[in-house]
Amino acid sequence: MITNFVEELTWRGMIHDVMPGTEEHLMEQMRSAYVGIDPTADSLHIGHLVGVMMLKHFQQCGHKPIALVGGATGMIGDPSGKSDERNLLDEETLRHNQQAIKNQLSRFLDFDSSEENAAQLVNNYDWMKDFSFLDFIRDVGKHITVNYMMAKDSVKKRLSSDSAEGMSFTEFTYQLVQGYDFLHLYREKQLTLQMGGSDQWGNITTGTELVRRIGGGKAYAMTCPLITKADGTKFGKTAGGNIWLDAERTSPYKFYQYWLNTSDEDAAKYIKIFTFLGREEIEDLIEKHQEAPHLRALQKRLAEEVTTSTHGAEDLENAVRASEILFGKSTAANLKALNEKTFLDVFEGVPQAEISRGEVEAGLDMVSALSEKTGFLKSNGEAKRALKQNSISVNQEKIADDYTITSEDLINNRFILLQSGKKNYFVIRVMD
Repeated sequence: MITNFVEELTWRGMIHDVMPGTEEHLMEQMRSAYVGIDPTADSLHIGHLVGVMMLKHFQQCGHKPIALVGGATGMIGDPSGKSDERNLLDEETLRHNQQAIKNQLSRFLDFDSSEENAAQLVNNYDWMKDFSFLDFIRDVGKHITVNYMMAKDSVKKRLSSDSAEGMSFTEFTYQLVQGYDFLHLYREKQLTLQMGGSDQWGNITTGTELVRRIGGGKAYAMTCPLITKADGTKFGKTAGGNIWLDAERTSPYKFYQYWLNTSDEDAAKYIKIFTFLGREEIEDLIEKHQEAPHLRALQKRLAEEVTTSTHGAEDLENAVRASEILFGKSTAANLKALNEKTFLDVFEGVPQAEISRGEVEAGLDMVSALSEKTGFLKSNGEAKRALKQNSISVNQEKIADDYTITSEDLINNRFILLQSGKKNYFVIRVMD
């Protein structure tokens, strides 16, 4: 059953430009659409999620989504000026990245269904690798004028910028290569719609023009707004770099924290874009949040939904448990359940000291652990007073002044967490 895709994306605030006639075209029957993805890494980051969500909604509305991995175009670089020169990928790396990306997309898109609208993954390297330069300029280049290409905003901005480098011929022809992808998929898969970020409008419409001039058909274009943050900082970036979908690059805990720490204004926008919650439920959530913003119910629900979609319910549970550690709501058993990466993420920036494994195995008295061996507290006297006042915890459990640290206290066989009072933490790292 076909439902109204354009209407769905409109109320979610996910449409920037749409070619006239697109909505009617999609309501007639099942259609195919694609979004291009750069394969220069073996993981997507959250900047890719808007395009992925567009494909997912497209599939839910009864249409066939196609994710195009830009093995060929990714080697060129587009003229937006946002990235450095791209490295040429060898085919083995390209295939590895493609499979890793497909595995991540599979959390959102149904590739395995026997339904007619099952998702597909394609790579433009497969049809571009044997296309000679002479063939390309004869069969494609002659159909688009330089005047047409120069009129694109992405080209005009690059040429009018203060950069002394100008624009290479390679980058100038990017829109033709991307446009040819659209033509190829139109011919091979009867695909009639390309979607992407608003900065891609010029490239996408070059594709619709090639379909018209060479394919003799009608194709459509749709873009979503580039996601921004209310405070003007870049969406999807932290001091540590991109927020990746790969748990090895960005732990589920850090991923969850990113969404949890969004502003009220951004959370109200993001919950429409990055979750599959319905309109009524989202409006209800926003209304309740406005009544008691200090409870941050909107941010919590946003973080839960996106983390579950990306990593699964188990990783969400672990991320929530890890988040509660800093609020004193956990036990030693909870701490010991954390893997090393998550533990270090939770206590990032907390002072650390190294102690040999032999000292821990022999038993380490608390006064030494607090002062002499670590410098956590300034002196043995201060350590003794803190122990007498019952203000010291090991792995978030209060300890007596005669406590001895042993191997039983190790978290992940590597760490011990000391705490003085409510907020002063210190990590002992045990070295072999």
